[in-house]
Order: sequence, then C-alpha cells, then structure tokens
Amino acid sequence: MRSSTPVSNAVVSGLDLVELEFNNNVRYPVVLLHDAAGQRFPSGTPRVRGAKVFVDVDEPLPSGSYTVVWRVVSADGRPLEGEIPFTVRSSTAPLQTAPVSSAPVSSAPAPSRTPVSAMAETDEQGGLPGWTWVAMAGVALAGAGALLMWWRRRPAHRKWS
Repeated sequence: MRSSTPVSNAVVSGLDLVELEFNNNVRYPVVLLHDAAGQRFPSGTPRVRGAKVFVDVDEPLPSGSYTVVWRVVSADGRPLEGEIPFTVRSSTAPLQTAPVSSAPVSSAPAPSRTPVSAMAETDEQGGLPGWTWVAMAGVALAGAGALLMWWRRRPAHRKWS
C-alpha cells in the first residue's frame, strides 16, 4: 500500500472517509472498521477508482481506538491485506462515567479478532459476492448448452437385428 487516510497510528478528531491508495490497480475490496473491543462500525460500500479505494464512515465515531481492516486483490491476482490502527480524540465528546456498583467486578474475556480472510463470510449482507453468482450461472448455462447440443446431435437409436 502506498498511503492511507487515516495513516497508521494517527490521532484524528473525526473520520468520515477511509481512503487507501495502492501502487497498482486493485479490485474486490473489503474494508471493515472495528473499535478496540472488536465491535464493527457501519461503513459504506467500498468504491474503487484505479489504485484507490474509498469507503464512507456512516456514523460519527466516538473517542477511542479503532482499526481499519482491509483486503483487496491486486492487478496480478494476488490478495493483499492489512490493518491500520488509529485513535479518535474528540474535544466535544462528553465524558462517560461508569455507574457505581457494589457488585464484584469480573474480567471479560478478550475479544476475538475476525481474520481478514473470513471477512466476506461474516459481512452483514452474508452470502457470496455478486460476481461469484454470475460466474456460477455462466458455468451452469454453458453446461446446459453443451448437454443440449450433445443430445440433439447424437445418432438416433439403432435397432440391431
């Protein structure tokens, strides 16, 4: 990757667009935004313009640590993936205080990170990308066409006497 917005380990006051720039043209981008606890934040559909990928951040991000997790396929077919950690520090964000409780405090298990290779499977929309369905339909139609041609050109049943 040539550059990104935000840059790795940046401290920003807010973020409404993620921009990734690569050395060559890319395709099939997947870009996710997670907070430090692993919660996914809503973001738009990635848009590709040559060697650049753009993703809108749908909601204002509260102060905290975040990670942009990305995966693309390079022009030569190799998958590329990575993570970009950054922090949001908003001067207008209200301080959040924890309620006082007499209950004992228990430690929560560490959040699990979703591997980049599994991102497409865990997408909110689920299922396979549209281009995969188009390719499978094309293969099925080609197979049906070949079967039909074979059936029509086969010799008639011969009677052996």
